[in-house]
Amino acid sequence: MTTSKQSLGQSLQTPVLSWLVRDAPEYEARKQRTEFTPPTISIKEVHAAVPRHLFEKSTAKSLFYVGRHIALSVLFYVFATRIDRLSHSIIGSLGLSASSRTLVSWALWGLYWFWQSVAFAGIWTLGHECGHDALSPYTWVNVVLGMALHTWVLTPYFAWRITHRSHHKGTNNLARDETYHPFTRTDLKLPDAAHATPMDYKELIEETPLYTLFKMVIRQFLGFQLYLIHNRKGNPKYPPGTSHYKPSSKLFKPQDRTSIIVSDIAIGCMLAFLAVWSYRTSFGNVWRLYFVPWLWAHNWMVMFTYLQHSDPTVPYYRDKSWTFARGALATVDRPVFGWVGRFFWHGIAHDHVAHHFFVNIPFYNLPQVTEAIKPVLGEYYCYDSTPTLYALWRSFTQCTFIEPDGDVVFFKNQRGEALREYRAPDIVTDTSRPGEKAVTADANREDEDEARALKLAGL
Repeated sequence: MTTSKQSLGQSLQTPVLSWLVRDAPEYEARKQRTEFTPPTISIKEVHAAVPRHLFEKSTAKSLFYVGRHIALSVLFYVFATRIDRLSHSIIGSLGLSASSRTLVSWALWGLYWFWQSVAFAGIWTLGHECGHDALSPYTWVNVVLGMALHTWVLTPYFAWRITHRSHHKGTNNLARDETYHPFTRTDLKLPDAAHATPMDYKELIEETPLYTLFKMVIRQFLGFQLYLIHNRKGNPKYPPGTSHYKPSSKLFKPQDRTSIIVSDIAIGCMLAFLAVWSYRTSFGNVWRLYFVPWLWAHNWMVMFTYLQHSDPTVPYYRDKSWTFARGALATVDRPVFGWVGRFFWHGIAHDHVAHHFFVNIPFYNLPQVTEAIKPVLGEYYCYDSTPTLYALWRSFTQCTFIEPDGDVVFFKNQRGEALREYRAPDIVTDTSRPGEKAVTADANREDEDEARALKLAGL
């Protein structure tokens, strides 16, 4: 049996589609650097490269972007309410038979569902910006906007804001990161690497492409809500019953409980609104106008958040080797869906590396920040222009598990193979302090950098 990636690739290798199923040159270049030495770039160096004016937030400018986005979403809604009349008009003007009406109607609904789902994912993205206090220098503006935007797409604002900030404080730190936590060899009950055979991997974790696709669909459409409800794919350090809706959850501190209750009440109000809307019209009406694009929006949200940190060439760290800068650099910038991602999703995938270094810089300044810090980051800046859907399939099928030990680890595929491996940095003796090593000084410097980064980012 071939692997999922090979099967998919072979089935799509045609002159028309081959360009959609290819690894980008940037990805290929990282693959060639098979030995990985963790970066020693300091936060001070990165921060110094960014012009001061890019840290400034404009409430008026942010409100313009929010207002424009909401206006487009409303226009999509208005379009949907006129689909029946549009179907009649199109059939009449083109001289089509009455039996064609269903086909035309479905085509128009499909058009609405796509663009409204894109808009809903953008609403969630703007709420994400509010959670970082990145839209306005006034906290209350961020809170009001964030509550409204996230509640509309059924995301508990304060609860997710807290755990998402924890993600930023411990990105790709296996002890501290909050979501998309990878399985280990032990979790999958695989023999240790020294004794595992190809048959072990084939019997225990190899899947057919169809089953992989099924799992992928479940995760894409339901994964985020399942994470909120019961910590699915969250950090396993939390006990069973962990939930973003539970004020006493270990995800939060005691002082957070009032905020969690407020988020829960807001979600309850939104569900009540949807129930009243369904009662006054019909559930089918609400399903078509709200829930279908809402589900598809979750697909987009999971897609771009998963691809930001889950990649065969990106490392995970354990506490001993992790620093804030290394976590921020375990991030991939991707031009997800080109102008659609830039315009509707406000560049959340395009400039995610810069966002991880400076979470409270407004999204409209991040393209300039990205360009400013690239020379400092050098080869450690990760960019990947691989076609989005293929990159998603590649990560889903190749990012299978990590080893349960090791300071720096990379994903292994269903054959137990990793594209890169950790290479320990050379240890240089500090001649000014006999018996001690320069690496100790580097570690101390990185500890200072982490504290400085958290302060600069407002975390």
